[in-house]
Amino acid sequence: MDDRSEPTGWVGLVFFAGIMLLVIGCFNVIYGIVALVNDEWVLLTRQGALGFDITTWGWVTLIMGVVEVFAGLAVLGGRTWGRIVGIAVAFASMLHQFAMMPIYPIWSLLIVALDVFVIYALAAHGREMAA
Repeated sequence: MDDRSEPTGWVGLVFFAGIMLLVIGCFNVIYGIVALVNDEWVLLTRQGALGFDITTWGWVTLIMGVVEVFAGLAVLGGRTWGRIVGIAVAFASMLHQFAMMPIYPIWSLLIVALDVFVIYALAAHGREMAA
């Protein structure tokens, strides 16, 4: 007896969440590389973000972006570990954007909203993607 149910229309929501993980991850990779290559292009406070200098913040953003890209690919492949990593990295991205909110308020709110959407889609309907 197979306890898997037929996929519903919510699979599209999970697919979109995987795509959003890829897109947000690519943006974070680009932002991290820019922060590492030329820190004058990145606008932060005098102390950086949360007391970190721009180079450290660039490495954090770059690594988080790479993990988001891999999680997005795993979600699109229907992997369970991709869902778990996707939820964790979306939560980390939300915290990252809260730190950036005083500097880029509109962009940060947009990414936080997308991260909430990704967490909901993966937590509530991610199991259907494997089917």
